[in-house]
Amino acid sequence: MKRDERRQQIIDLLVESGVVDLEELALRFDVSKMTIHRDLDELEAAGLLRKVRGGATIEAGMQFESDFRLRERQGGQGKERMAEQALTLVEPGMTVMVNDGSMAAVLGKLLPSKKPLTVITNNAAIMEALKFENGIDLIALGGEYSAKYNGYFGVLAEQNLTSLRADIAFLSSPAVSGTQVFHMDADVVRVKKAMLSAAVKTCLLVNHTRFDRVALHVLADLEDFDWVITDQVPESAIAEHLSNAGIQLTIARSPEAT
Repeated sequence: MKRDERRQQIIDLLVESGVVDLEELALRFDVSKMTIHRDLDELEAAGLLRKVRGGATIEAGMQFESDFRLRERQGGQGKERMAEQALTLVEPGMTVMVNDGSMAAVLGKLLPSKKPLTVITNNAAIMEALKFENGIDLIALGGEYSAKYNGYFGVLAEQNLTSLRADIAFLSSPAVSGTQVFHMDADVVRVKKAMLSAAVKTCLLVNHTRFDRVALHVLADLEDFDWVITDQVPESAIAEHLSNAGIQLTIARSPEAT
């Protein structure tokens, strides 16, 4: 098997399970552990995974989030349910702001069903999906492009947001601990905070697996959001803590579960 093919299969395994074991990979591909080490080193250098003891993961860490191309392949059904739940907050004629991220990209593609709308975004996937949509006034935030997050960030994006206002902003996050919301990248945090300040109402979209996690930078408090949407109820201790803190979660259930 060629090196590139092997590395692609390693990525496929990571998307499927979130973590891989070095020894199991060596046996699976019939190569030495040193060869797998080199594969993981290069994939880590490309920002596609995070090496851990005995293997690698694409699960978010304190200072790590996997590449957008991998995250958009994960948790499809949960993302769709959250996006559909978020869409119920949108009414024709609104100005809607949507941040970067694979979760937000799913929501962005559904927005034409509520047109006419004005959509403000730094998310390149949403820009691509909406650029030819009649009835959508698309405002694309400029800035420095990040392939890792497939979006635009930096001073230009932040300055643009100071002159814009939205009826509602949809934000996503890779980590929530207690009642605090986190992100590992300072540039991303600054744009998300600018979006929070530029919207009348705000909604956080967060997968249930992202609770009880921290990242390097504090983004906001859950109390800063008017709605917090997740795909299923988090662990009982987490749910109880949030309830005691006065945080109400909106659970995006599948139609057959309602």
